Amino acid sequence: MSADNDQSIIKLTAAATAEKIASGELTAVEVTEAHLARIEAVDEKVHAFLHVDREGALAQARAVDAKRERGEKLGPLAGVPLALKDAFTTVGVPTTAGSKILEGWIPPYDATLTRKLKEADVVILGKTNMDEFAMGSSTENSAYGPTCNPWDLTRVPGGSGGGSAAALAAYEAPLAIGTDTGGSIRQPASLTCTVGVKPTYGGVSRYGLIAYSSSLDQGGPCARTVLDTALLHEVIAGHDPLDSTSINAPVPPVVEAARNGSVAGMRVGVVKQFAGEGYQAGVVQRFNESVELLKELGAEIVELDCPSFDLALAAYYLIAPSECSSNLARFDAMRYGLRVGDDGVRSTEEVTALTREAGFGPEVKRRIILGTYALSSGYYDAYYGSAQKVRTLITQDFERAFEEVDVIVSPTMPTTAFPIGERVDDPLAMYLADLCTIPTNLAGNSAMSLPCGLAPEDGLPVGLQIIAPAMKDDRLYKVGAAVEKALEERWGGPLLSKGPML
Repeated sequence: MSADNDQSIIKLTAAATAEKIASGELTAVEVTEAHLARIEAVDEKVHAFLHVDREGALAQARAVDAKRERGEKLGPLAGVPLALKDAFTTVGVPTTAGSKILEGWIPPYDATLTRKLKEADVVILGKTNMDEFAMGSSTENSAYGPTCNPWDLTRVPGGSGGGSAAALAAYEAPLAIGTDTGGSIRQPASLTCTVGVKPTYGGVSRYGLIAYSSSLDQGGPCARTVLDTALLHEVIAGHDPLDSTSINAPVPPVVEAARNGSVAGMRVGVVKQFAGEGYQAGVVQRFNESVELLKELGAEIVELDCPSFDLALAAYYLIAPSECSSNLARFDAMRYGLRVGDDGVRSTEEVTALTREAGFGPEVKRRIILGTYALSSGYYDAYYGSAQKVRTLITQDFERAFEEVDVIVSPTMPTTAFPIGERVDDPLAMYLADLCTIPTNLAGNSAMSLPCGLAPEDGLPVGLQIIAPAMKDDRLYKVGAAVEKALEERWGGPLLSKGPML
């Protein structure tokens, strides 16, 4: 296959790729080989992948081609390659969650999400880099080194799912999976000019997702277009009896909404707490332009006051570390993963301590210590208990807001991509990246980030966040598709194709 043909294949949308495979115009093997060649060509610079499963991906692709040759009906994403965040278990393929404590671990079972992808004949190219145990906003906390933003290799792609977003932006895959605990799907989407959706909590199974904060973690779809994201959402969503938090209800009609985008007659909320000090001027400018665009498209803009949102960051950074201190207690060197210092003389406690010292990175240790303190006797009510009360207030503010509006919009991130290393030694500055995304996780609502332009001061992508009520995920796609179409008409095509890409 020629290099020019490879380039034309990797620039296709997932929907178009699937159509060409189903019609026989392309084979799944050709598509997979083109993306594997792209990974080989550019990933040394980007470092989106931790593990590329070349043989497994080609085997999946050959199976898709065999199905088509037998005349079997193919699913809407059959043969389309995907980059999978390394937080989901995969049989026969290493799963590390970006941590040394799981280096080389090969799970004996597939996550439900992984299984659904395979059943839909989506080709899994490999596992993508991430902040260790999804703790971070930059993908600099990976034990295996940072991922670089394809728009500017000296800058972060966002976190914790920066590997998945960078793979999309670098055309290494047309589809990806991320996880979102405090914004880890939406933030990388914002910084890389891609689309990312955090489904309603419980809308996508968490079985087989390595836990960070169980009441907040949510897997979700990532792609380069709203429609591609919807097609992937439909594949991975649905009730799972193996997940006690899974919602037993029909999947919202996300694909139909993405194909029929419109905001005419909708009421769109703008929350005053999602503005003010700390927001980059260019981000504010592009957001304000997006609000004006929504008006032009027929939406009514409603100003909202959600006072509890000012407390969301503090509440999140008590709840999430508290849950992580409990979840990560399972990494004790006794059952699986790394084991250090087992010389037959040291006690179990000594081996566990040495293993955790060697296996966990600085940010993970910081959050474990913070969470353990917040849960300790004498401090539980003052810290964790109070944070949960704030969480209730945030949920109530959302409920009141959605009595007035259909969706809420905001910037996804207060800034564009910052330089690698700039905030590593300043955790508080790093945590401020989560200002706009955290309230949605605390309430369990659904949210999307999609590109809304480039900041004039640095030419880097800005994301527009759309928030919808729980189990109204289709509203995200209805609004997102309308905004995407209008902006692409204004830009003369997808913004990603015009960027300073590799």
